[in-house]
Amino acid sequence: METKTVLVIGAGTMGNGIAHVFAQYGHEVLLLDVQRQFLKNGMATIAANLERQVKKGVLTNEERRKTIARIHPTTRLSTSAAAADFVVEAATEHLETKRTLFRDIDKSARPGVILASNTSSISITLLASATSRPDRVIGMHFMNPVPVMKLVEVIRGHATSDDTMQHVVALCKRLEKTPVEVNDYPGFVANRVLMPMINEAIDCVMEGVATPDAVDSVMKLGMGHPMGPLALADFIGLDVCLAIMNVMHEGLGEPRYRPSPLLKKMVAAGQLGKKSGQGFYSYKENKGT
Repeated sequence: METKTVLVIGAGTMGNGIAHVFAQYGHEVLLLDVQRQFLKNGMATIAANLERQVKKGVLTNEERRKTIARIHPTTRLSTSAAAADFVVEAATEHLETKRTLFRDIDKSARPGVILASNTSSISITLLASATSRPDRVIGMHFMNPVPVMKLVEVIRGHATSDDTMQHVVALCKRLEKTPVEVNDYPGFVANRVLMPMINEAIDCVMEGVATPDAVDSVMKLGMGHPMGPLALADFIGLDVCLAIMNVMHEGLGEPRYRPSPLLKKMVAAGQLGKKSGQGFYSYKENKGT
């Protein structure tokens, strides 16, 4: 089935980035969320990122205009699913929320339409089991920021067909992304390697080994990382980091995946990183406070 119209579910950080890229490469995009304000915020982010691309010479003004015109905000799930040739879910990192969405999408989407999830860690097999088309369910884990980062982890669930995998790999390449095929284990590859490092960095702060800035400086200057693990955690969102660590700890059952007590405490206090204005670093100026 040719992919002309793409339904992207979720207008947050990942969803608006995914919508941006699909629209930039010529697809009509239905960008869905539960509230108009979320859609308004998502579209504002897309517009700002496109403008940044124009200033860098990556896009022309005409390409920017056409990209925006291809994105259609909506709150109507069933109608949008029925119109889509391809679906990418980028909702909150919560198993039951995603399973409910996949169950509802499956009822409205045409037979043969692939349902992809941008999940960072949740089992594709569990999501597929909520549908009548487990062979057409797959993981499509984009990296943040989506318009910039080239990697897409393409995750095969237990029942994902070869045809589905081949279709998604080819689609990633048409978006000028680099697909890497991985199997369905908690955290996949990217977060199974990254999150324990972030968790250990958090423990270093909790135990008084070093300050956040010192930890990040060691990893940047000594290990060649472009961003320190604590600044990266703030950028990802500490709540997202905690959700991923919980999935890996529950799914793999090993102590090395247990979330740091400091991470839990900061999330409970609402210190989620850049999006809340405070994490391991302060972003209050960016929040207008």
